Amino acid sequence: MPDNANFLRLEGLQVHFPIQGGLFDRVLGRPPRAVRAVDGIDLNIRRGEIVALVGESGSGKTTVGRAITKLAQPTSGRLLFEDEDMSSVRGSSALRPYRHRVQMIFQDAYQALNPRHTVFEIVAEPLRSLQLVEGGKQLADRVSEALAAAGLNPPGDFFSRFPHELSGGQRQRVVIAGALAVKPKLIVADEPVSMLDVSIRAQILQVLVDLRAKHNMALLFITHDLPLAWLIADRIAVLYLGKLVEIGSADEITFNPHHPYTVALRNATPQIRSDASRVGLPALQGEVPSAARVPKGCRFHPRCPVAFHRCKEEEPPAIEVAANHTAACWLAT
Repeated sequence: MPDNANFLRLEGLQVHFPIQGGLFDRVLGRPPRAVRAVDGIDLNIRRGEIVALVGESGSGKTTVGRAITKLAQPTSGRLLFEDEDMSSVRGSSALRPYRHRVQMIFQDAYQALNPRHTVFEIVAEPLRSLQLVEGGKQLADRVSEALAAAGLNPPGDFFSRFPHELSGGQRQRVVIAGALAVKPKLIVADEPVSMLDVSIRAQILQVLVDLRAKHNMALLFITHDLPLAWLIADRIAVLYLGKLVEIGSADEITFNPHHPYTVALRNATPQIRSDASRVGLPALQGEVPSAARVPKGCRFHPRCPVAFHRCKEEEPPAIEVAANHTAACWLAT
């Protein structure tokens, strides 16, 4: 795998959603507030690499994916793809070349598919909208190729089917085929197997891994499941309340975590291997705090069982705790 750190790079990426103030806010002159869904992250993905973005619901994972695919506009920071700054690019025509290279697999396959369209029409739609084919035969060949790559064989048997005629695994494969049809260089997969049973999960994950090996395609795999991330990813980035709190190789993050939040995520799942040590921290209580009211200092301190006074006053910087392994915690050293 070539080491191309500039393939995709996020620099201080922020995505804030303004909150509409009420009458009393205007009368009292309260400053406008915003939901800080993504609050300044730095991340790079190399060509052909699988990076897993892990965190609880409400941590900002999907918003990161939507910002990368330009479905959500960044508030500040930079999004660079193949050394091209895409941060301020808007409009369907201006984004057409970018959407050819970057695609997204959505979490809920049934909601992502138009129930009135056949499988052929669903997979052909991005090819038509991006103007990537000429003539019906080329269109049919590209749709067949995408369906076969997603594991739907023979492809012709699925052309005239509607989403309600497919199983959950088949629907997810159609969504994957729609993303693959344009032959992207990067796919953002947002919880692509969370709604599937275990046997189908393994098949879908194998499809994604095979595609990486065959096409040297990069993948941002968004999940809340740390063992699943360890299984598929080269590196794991842990996101909490819009901030990356730890990032490193899959083995380092899973078996040698340095941030209490990563430890809590690991301890909340069944043990991955018999000799894996467990740090004696209690399970996480409650939900991720509101992104509209981010705690001062270390944003994890309200839920951290080992937090001390400094955590409440000062946000910890990301420090290197091992080779290519950083953690944002005062206790990481």
